[in-house]
Amino acid sequence: MRSILVLGGTRFFGKRLVQRLLEDEDTQVTILTRGQTEDNFGERVIRLTADRSDAQALAAAVRGRHYDVVYDNICYSPDDAAAAARIFADTAGRYVLTSSLSVYDPSQQMLCEADFDPAHYPVTLGPKENFSYQEGKRLAEAILLNQTAFPAAAVRFPIVLGTDDYTRRLHFHIEHIMEGKPVGIPNPEALISFIRSDEAADFLYWVGFSPLTGPVNACSDGAMTIQEIISLIEAVTGVQAITPSRTEESDMSPFGITESWHMDTAKARTAGFVFLPLTGWLPELAASLHASLRDRQ
Repeated sequence: MRSILVLGGTRFFGKRLVQRLLEDEDTQVTILTRGQTEDNFGERVIRLTADRSDAQALAAAVRGRHYDVVYDNICYSPDDAAAAARIFADTAGRYVLTSSLSVYDPSQQMLCEADFDPAHYPVTLGPKENFSYQEGKRLAEAILLNQTAFPAAAVRFPIVLGTDDYTRRLHFHIEHIMEGKPVGIPNPEALISFIRSDEAADFLYWVGFSPLTGPVNACSDGAMTIQEIISLIEAVTGVQAITPSRTEESDMSPFGITESWHMDTAKARTAGFVFLPLTGWLPELAASLHASLRDRQ
């Protein structure tokens, strides 16, 4: 029987990953969380409780256990990554870090894995509070992908969307447009990548049992401009959007990038993963969210 540990796993695509793993009869799934979010997994999972950023608590929680795959969805700092490298050095068969498109600087060109190379990135230790989100993820990759105790992959996701998105980023745009509020868009022609939450979970599952190592980009096929997303929402809501380049900070778009920020997934596609077409699911998601928000009014 395979033994899998998921750090995180009670919400969004982490929860979907656990649900996917539980479909396999030969898999024992353990989730490690702070115990603050309820789940509906019942007796199908083993639950460990610890603060991911407390190295001693993490080590104590997993002591004496071996895992074929460790999925780390909640590593945001070099200290967390370094602790994981030590703690799982002899007990993990494979390690999958959830990383981010944010390791890249925006670019007019599609971004491939080589555009940020963690192999030669200088490491500075410290807690999450000492670094920007981008720098924390860069340093986490540099530590976990350069250790040699276990094979590791870093999955670079763009913005993840879904009906279960607790950050409500697409919701934000639909609500603002429905209510006639401005949505600040610095560059309407900037291209951006996305992935759907269930697709993200499927990709993590696939990577966990694939031979891929190192950084790997993962996003739905295709990219859209911010203006195309706004136009899609206008069509769904029947309301014309107000999109100044600058407005109050609370009304600035969560997608409000100043330059294009989109990824090349050739590495994953060559290895056999088939991504969903972005233009196939994003309009459906927008329509679903609009219907849900309209019904609440």
